[in-house]
Amino acid sequence: MCGMTRYIALLRGVNVGGVTIRSADLREVFASLGFDEVRTVLASGNVVFAASAPGDRVKADIERALGERFGYDAWIVLTTVERVSAVIDDFPFDAEDDERQPWVIFASDARALDELVTAASDLDPAVDPLRRGDGVLYWNPVKGTTGDTPFAKLLAKARYRPTTTNRNLRTLRRLV
Repeated sequence: MCGMTRYIALLRGVNVGGVTIRSADLREVFASLGFDEVRTVLASGNVVFAASAPGDRVKADIERALGERFGYDAWIVLTTVERVSAVIDDFPFDAEDDERQPWVIFASDARALDELVTAASDLDPAVDPLRRGDGVLYWNPVKGTTGDTPFAKLLAKARYRPTTTNRNLRTLRRLV
């Protein structure tokens, strides 16, 4: 795998927002782009693969191919296995707290994360514990409240949908 980078593609809104893509079809698209070691994780738009091309080209190729194959305005966050490992290691809350749900919010534009942090600055940290990380936002709400807290409602606004996607820490561990 000399000269290859192990990437992770996090697809936004797949199998939850009206865009249904089977894992086998997703693997086929990535393989057709010439990527190696293609593996999908869960049915929510997570693909681990290896490629020798630079990230900006890989991202553009994937978004174009997904749009052509599945007929939607595809958008992904492209990151690396190495970076996701660091994000997991840097999780600032107790990831083993059974009463909390450990989330990581990724964005294709860091300004969206900065805007979310600013907009959430007056929220109750006991309800919506947030911390800005390196290219991510960590969020650790009580289980069962992830759709109901003030931050959840802020994150769900249409203005953030095109640039953000979130994953549970357990999913990230499986990806790595």
